[in-house]
Amino acid sequence: MTAAKDLDTGLTHETTPGLTPTPVPTPAPEPDRADGAAAPEQPVDMKQAVLDGMGGPSGMVYTTLPVVAFALAVPFMSLMVAIGAAIAIAAVLAVFRMWRGEKLMSALGGVFGVAAAGGVSAMTGSANDFFLIGIWASFAGGIITLLSLLVRRPLTGVIWNAVHGGAHPWREDRPTLLVHDLATLAVTAVFAGRFIVRQWLYVADSTAGLAIADTVTGFPLTALAAVAVVWAFRRSTKRLVKTDTATAQD
Repeated sequence: MTAAKDLDTGLTHETTPGLTPTPVPTPAPEPDRADGAAAPEQPVDMKQAVLDGMGGPSGMVYTTLPVVAFALAVPFMSLMVAIGAAIAIAAVLAVFRMWRGEKLMSALGGVFGVAAAGGVSAMTGSANDFFLIGIWASFAGGIITLLSLLVRRPLTGVIWNAVHGGAHPWREDRPTLLVHDLATLAVTAVFAGRFIVRQWLYVADSTAGLAIADTVTGFPLTALAAVAVVWAFRRSTKRLVKTDTATAQD
């Protein structure tokens, strides 16, 4: 059997002596992109990413229970026992989260946070210092986000651009810059509110008040800030990423 190509039809024929040639189609080459451009960028679902980072309603329970246990134990037990109770509950919750299939470091993050807070409190001998890391973390977060506004690089915009490849002119697009100014301002307000309330209760030496404030100004305020951040991310994606994708397809 031999093969021959018909110059007129472009088909390859398999021939056997004494038999009629059978045409075999030649595969057509895949068309190249006319402009040689890469595939258009796909928008990132930032709403889901933010919700995942917050841990959802269960995340509030995971962060609240150790604090509540500490605040309830302090009036009736020694400081070290109260710290141990908070760490023990955080550890039990971590095991439960791993049993549910969460990643190891994500589940252990709460244990590390409670252990660090308990370590500070144990070193100083003050129950109020259990909340000290959270107080000053809020202060630092407020300063960082405020500075990002003052230098005209709102932090939420920087993060959005980094997630989407870092190649979008988001600061040159005034509506996009405005929404990130507002979102970053909302985050700054949350940090500032946490710091002011908790620092006031810390100075007032109210351990129970600090525990309540930690709960009230924790997940609920974070959820409000997340709404602003998701709104800014969606507006940015609609104006920049989806527009670029539509242009690339045209």
